[in-house]
Amino acid sequence: MTASWNFLSARVFDENMSPFTCAHGMDAWKYAAEKPDFRKLIDEAMGSDTRITVTAVVDGCPEVFNGLSSVVNVGGGNGTAVGILVERCPWICGINFDLPEVVSVARECQGIEHVGGDMFTSVPKANAALLKWILHNWSDDESIKILKNCREAVAEYGTEGKVIIVEAVIEENGGDKPKNMGVMLDLSMLAQTDKGKERTAREWSFVLREAGFSRHTVKKNIQLLTQVSVIEAYL
Repeated sequence: MTASWNFLSARVFDENMSPFTCAHGMDAWKYAAEKPDFRKLIDEAMGSDTRITVTAVVDGCPEVFNGLSSVVNVGGGNGTAVGILVERCPWICGINFDLPEVVSVARECQGIEHVGGDMFTSVPKANAALLKWILHNWSDDESIKILKNCREAVAEYGTEGKVIIVEAVIEENGGDKPKNMGVMLDLSMLAQTDKGKERTAREWSFVLREAGFSRHTVKKNIQLLTQVSVIEAYL
């Protein structure tokens, strides 16, 4: 993970170049697929972050999940996020959705269905789709494609269907508190992904509008998670 920081200049000279790929000869997703030990470390790190983040979101914004009958966690990995959600909101049926090779080793849990697939193709139908730290890994065009599939997945619930995004909403011109935290997060995405980035409120509005959502709300500074916001996008 640290090696890619030595290749940031590659992106400066060519916006199609990835620092991670320059360091390792392949992007982070392929590297993780070919290096089980690396994938395990990433899963453990994300699992720890997920427990903290999702617990804070569910406890700090319970109204976000009130009235929902089912939630599909897109890019849910080993099911940690949806597991916490179902534990705290037992009226919700959870779907953990990720690549087949990822969900095949996920731990079975009551109230959760593990579904393998590709979020760029389709997303399992549910009352709501939850994406936690997913879209910042992808470009605007890729994020719009994912969001369109999520919108289609919740469409049959009409006005009760929504997409819940748990990510950073950074300030314009690096005005975040702590100072320049948004810049640091954005640089991390530059170093570790091909075209990923953190987004400002204006940039989130753009991708959501292009994906076909009519409106959205943003809840910022969830409990102690100063860099985490909850975006609710509606049909």
